[in-house]
Amino acid sequence: MNELATLINGFTTLMVTMDPPGMVPIFLALTVGMTQAQRRKVAIRGSLISFFLLLAFALLGDDILNALGISMSAFRIAGGILLFWIGVEMIFEKRVERKERTTETAITKDGMANLAAFPLAMPLIAGPGAISATILLGSKMETVLDKLALVLVIFVASLVVLLAMLAAGLIDRLLGETGRNILTRILGMMLTALAVQFVIDGVTTVMHAPPPAVAG
Repeated sequence: MNELATLINGFTTLMVTMDPPGMVPIFLALTVGMTQAQRRKVAIRGSLISFFLLLAFALLGDDILNALGISMSAFRIAGGILLFWIGVEMIFEKRVERKERTTETAITKDGMANLAAFPLAMPLIAGPGAISATILLGSKMETVLDKLALVLVIFVASLVVLLAMLAAGLIDRLLGETGRNILTRILGMMLTALAVQFVIDGVTTVMHAPPPAVAG
């Protein structure tokens, strides 16, 4: 039951950090002038790249942290603070502005050749918030079955983002500016609450950790 709750919370966190509704106007601006077929290719490639990137961090994130000497409690607290910041940005409409600036810079420098990899897959879909969330989730998945479930969660989250981009034109017309603003703020509130829980979990773990052994 605890594993199921963790996966549900993880999926919710990924949905909020990957922000499918917020990706719609960005994707439309990013692929302006493209045909429907070209947009579809960019969306599929970007989703695949971001999926494998998040998967690598979910499965190997613990090993990377251990190699750097960073405890999971410290990463939970840092990740929670980062997610909280992103949630506040979403509530006050700052995140979309930042993404648009990143997109404009990338188009100016690199053109459209590597659009799916940068900036679509990274940092727009698999951004710092989503990467932090996957490492935190991966640290809680101990059995092979748990890890397979986590892979499925990441796959479904990536699929939702892909479907949102494929239906970008239709979603943009249905939501309208008001609908996008309302939905983004609701997702931002959910993310800040989950971020606070991450920090609480990290602080609780630190407080209950055994004191370090004294060399003698």
